[in-house]
Amino acid sequence: QVQLVESGGGLVQAGGSLRLSCAASGSISSILAMGWYRQAPGQQRELVATTTSGGTINYLDSVKGRFTISRDNAKNTVYLQMTSLKPEDTAVYYCYAYLFALGAFRTQDYWGQGTQVTVSS
Repeated sequence: QVQLVESGGGLVQAGGSLRLSCAASGSISSILAMGWYRQAPGQQRELVATTTSGGTINYLDSVKGRFTISRDNAKNTVYLQMTSLKPEDTAVYYCYAYLFALGAFRTQDYWGQGTQVTVSS
C-alpha cells in the first residue's frame, strides 16, 4: 500500500506565495518521478512540474520562473514553492508519484487527494 499525503494549500492574494508538500509512504521500492498536476473548474488536469530520480525537472510554461519544484529523496517528499501567484493559478493541486512498489514488476502512478489553492485578485 502506497499513500501520498499533501499539505500547504490555501487562500492567498495575488502576488503572494505558498509552499505545497507531498510525502509518499508505504511499501515503496523506488520512486522514479514525483510532481504536481492541477485542475481548475471546467478545465482538464495539467502537469505543473515534475522531477525525476535522474534530476530532470520540467515546468508548465506559464509557471516557469515563478514555481520551483524540489525533492527530498530521504523523506520521499516533493515540494512546490509557488511565488508571484496569479488568480489563474487557482486550482486543486494533485501530487503524483511514478514508482515501483515493493514486490512489483512494473511501475505505477499514485496520486494524492488534492489540495485547493485559491489566489484572489
